[in-house]
Amino acid sequence: MVNASVDIADGSRYWQRNLFVCVFGSFTTIIAMTLLLPFLPLYVEQLGASGHAAISQWSGVAYGATFFSAAFTAPLWGRLGDRYGRKLMLIRASLGMAVAMTLLGMAQSVWQLVALRLLAGLLGGYASGSMILVATQTPKARTGWALGIMSSGIMAGNFAGPLIGGTLPPLIGIRGTFIAAGAAIFIAFLATTFLLKEEPGAAKKRAAEPAPAGAARMSKPVIAMLITGALLMIANMSIEPIITLYVGQLVPFSQVTLVAGFAMSAAALGSILSASWLGKLADRSGHWNVIIGCLLAAAVLLIPQAFVSRGWQLVVLRFFMGLALGGLLPCIASVIRHNVPDRIAGKILGYSTSSQYVGQVAGPLLGGVVGGHFGMRPVFLGTCVLLFIGALYNVFARSAARSAPEQ
Repeated sequence: MVNASVDIADGSRYWQRNLFVCVFGSFTTIIAMTLLLPFLPLYVEQLGASGHAAISQWSGVAYGATFFSAAFTAPLWGRLGDRYGRKLMLIRASLGMAVAMTLLGMAQSVWQLVALRLLAGLLGGYASGSMILVATQTPKARTGWALGIMSSGIMAGNFAGPLIGGTLPPLIGIRGTFIAAGAAIFIAFLATTFLLKEEPGAAKKRAAEPAPAGAARMSKPVIAMLITGALLMIANMSIEPIITLYVGQLVPFSQVTLVAGFAMSAAALGSILSASWLGKLADRSGHWNVIIGCLLAAAVLLIPQAFVSRGWQLVVLRFFMGLALGGLLPCIASVIRHNVPDRIAGKILGYSTSSQYVGQVAGPLLGGVVGGHFGMRPVFLGTCVLLFIGALYNVFARSAARSAPEQ
């Protein structure tokens, strides 16, 4: 066990309290951002879209708008957090998201919905900002475990959001659901403002540090983590456009939506259960080792998913794949934390977040194109090849970081 005095030596004395606040805030904001999934097409129709094609198109644009704007702004917020304080960025994100979410419940047209979703991505970024704060304030010997807890909170929000989104609208209406989500994020804003602590003068101290040699260019380990983050999201999201159609080949029509829902949730549940454990394992055995092992395990698990003959087999395999992928996010952030100085950590972790958003957008697009033109199985097998190549790339990239503290 790591000695407490050693813990504080290279981290903040408030790191445990901050971890709790960040997990709560991230869980709350992610729920608010994902609860619209079950009723988004209905809301788009209420706002004036008509016809199946138009409703489907506008739903996709509205959903992807947040990730699009967030991908561009994440490095900026990370850089400003390095300069002016990371707590300030979380206060900004939670207040901005509370306002944007409440306004979503007052939209009067599809264009306003899309614009407000863009605004939510522009002003938001609480979860990614929390990852930056936890990564930089937690003692390096505990980084993997702490980021694993953070990842579990984020995945739990992704898991719970659609479930809540399917429950609240019949009770309080779609507009009321958005307003309730805004109120929940406002609670996270209050918790962040009054409970989260940043070391006094931490931002000024970072700003006063001389620019490290080579800061203008990224190291090979950092580049490897950016690529790995994108691959993680591609692997998670590539099946999303085809999963209902794929399940339709395996089960009776009356069970399609139920089994597809289980298959989508199974991977998230697996990641929730494994993230903190794999993060703790990485602190002991090396983050690179866990990253390579997770990528290889996920690649292997994709092969039988392409050849299942029963719906329950797909659900079980997706759960185990979630267990494998759960260790990647905390380990990616940990490797970056160990390979960049604190002065620019926020900016680089912001780039990491952007790369994950790229994967989150590219995954469904690639899965839909490949599934539509070549069939379902090539989606799984193609993703398998990508993850295997990613694992080999990390093996070679690890040689550039042998002198890093985690090695």
